[in-house]
Amino acid sequence: MIKIIYGPKGSGKTKQIIDSANAATEQAKGHLIFITDTKRYMYDLKRDIRFIDVTDYDVAGEDALCGFIKGAIAGNYDNEYVFVDGVARIAGKPLKEMAAFFYMLDKVSEMRSLQVYVTCSCAKEELPDFVAKYL
Repeated sequence: MIKIIYGPKGSGKTKQIIDSANAATEQAKGHLIFITDTKRYMYDLKRDIRFIDVTDYDVAGEDALCGFIKGAIAGNYDNEYVFVDGVARIAGKPLKEMAAFFYMLDKVSEMRSLQVYVTCSCAKEELPDFVAKYL
């Protein structure tokens, strides 16, 4: 399952995804992974959440991000939640050009029974169809 958190820049998407991650620790039986490109919010997350700043690993581009997420998930079969804050920013691409990424994310989430949360910086009416279907 993929859940999209959307809105313009400065609308509180990061706070929403952090709150969702922290709330998920209450019912999660498996591991939680939070992926972003800054350490700014690291201490806002509960200790049970595996925090990963992709800048520590020089992740650049959509293909690298796909591989990185697959690797993080493959590291443990008990993963239950994956949170990705600022997916287009990390990939360095406009959201409308990321169909392959969302296809990969959908397949991996189904295969591993993951709940995936992704933030997208745009208005609801600007979301591409391949993203809007997850609302």
